[in-house]
Amino acid sequence: MSIDPNRVILTGENPFIRLSITDGGPITTNASFWRIALSPGGPGHVLYVKSEFTKGRWRIYSDNIAMARWLQTTVQGMLNTETADTTIPVIDADFSRSGDVRDFWTETLITHDEEIALTWHDMGDPLLVHTQPNETPGRPYGVCTLLIPALGARLTHNGVQADGQAFATQRDGRPFSTCALAFSESWTAAR
Repeated sequence: MSIDPNRVILTGENPFIRLSITDGGPITTNASFWRIALSPGGPGHVLYVKSEFTKGRWRIYSDNIAMARWLQTTVQGMLNTETADTTIPVIDADFSRSGDVRDFWTETLITHDEEIALTWHDMGDPLLVHTQPNETPGRPYGVCTLLIPALGARLTHNGVQADGQAFATQRDGRPFSTCALAFSESWTAAR
């Protein structure tokens, strides 16, 4: 048994949906959902989303603005620099989940006038990914995560389904998808 020598900066989940109209085409819906158990900004939920219902601009929904902003300036901002803009307003939301990862998984958020549901289905074989901080140029953080590819996914906004679909891909020669559940996810920084 060995202990990772790096500092753990967050642990939680980060399922994502990237939909396109055509295989390899432009992303029409890009959604990064986080359920954080531990971070310097505290626990909570946040959804960073850009789709036709947001008119092609990023929107942020959260139940913990401090955590959402911290994530923007660290891991989420590194993963997608467009989401690092801390002038994007954060909309208060309540979050819930349902399903069983063997069949489907749904994350739902409700605001005073919106309901968004993200659903993953047609699950593939899980992959365990472990990287070290600075292992890849431009990635100062390391991660250990269980990725479950979903060959089917959808995002609905007030009952209307976003355009596009998930597409099969490869990750390091293994079957993957443009949409996946990322559970048991811990991010690290060098000490």
